[in-house]
Amino acid sequence: MTVTDERRSDLAAFLRSRRERVTPEMVDLAPGPRRRTPGLRREEVAQLAGVGVTWYTWLEQGRPINASAQVLDAVARTLRLDSAERHHLYRLAGHAEVPPNADSSQVTPEMRQILDRLGDMPTSLTNSRYDILAMNAAYAALFPEIAVAPEGERNSLWQSCLNPETSAVLLNREQELARAVAVFRASYGRHADDPCWQDFVRRLTAESATFARLWARQDVADPGPRVKAYKHERLGELRFSTTSLTAAPELRMVVYTPLDDETRSAVSVLMGKGDIAS
Repeated sequence: MTVTDERRSDLAAFLRSRRERVTPEMVDLAPGPRRRTPGLRREEVAQLAGVGVTWYTWLEQGRPINASAQVLDAVARTLRLDSAERHHLYRLAGHAEVPPNADSSQVTPEMRQILDRLGDMPTSLTNSRYDILAMNAAYAALFPEIAVAPEGERNSLWQSCLNPETSAVLLNREQELARAVAVFRASYGRHADDPCWQDFVRRLTAESATFARLWARQDVADPGPRVKAYKHERLGELRFSTTSLTAAPELRMVVYTPLDDETRSAVSVLMGKGDIAS
């Protein structure tokens, strides 16, 4: 589909109007002083969507640049677009067909019900970039740092690399991080031309020397079952078997199954359903 100057102008106006209706509080950002315009700033949208500030500015200015489906989905998610608005965004950006959304809009009520029904089995829904799109109460209790992280940092790989001092410290961290980065690189191969993914890698490489070193190894791996152990600040060692289930294209449900009674009891304590054994 040819993108005319008029269509680019409409795209620019549409993006500005959607940005102005999203308040900082809606995306867990501080309002800040001297906010001259309603809604989010351009740089805030870029940060939350995981794209470059200059690239997003050009997109909103109606300049002749290409926008992939993945980037448009990230922008749509950040701007809280509904289904009709998302389709409109795609058409204005020159995409003849709107692909199925493999991100937050596919976290269906049925998936959320499954999350809640899993009880003391911490479970998350994550996309192939390790963004946490939904979680149950047990997962939030086990990983509170992820649960309260700003939307742009609610990513398990980001948190593992940049926030090692958590309430549940991952044992065998070097080995587990190496595998996580290898799985991420395999996914990256499908999105290497996506500015959203490119910017994520640039930011994580700049912030984390550990990620930069592991990324340079060029290792790749498929997701699969793992046994993970954590040292909790109050409850000692917790051991889980993790199972990764495909919930939709680019969307996985990761289930943490307690491997022993002590771990199962600890999860109950974290969820406020039990007491620490004396």
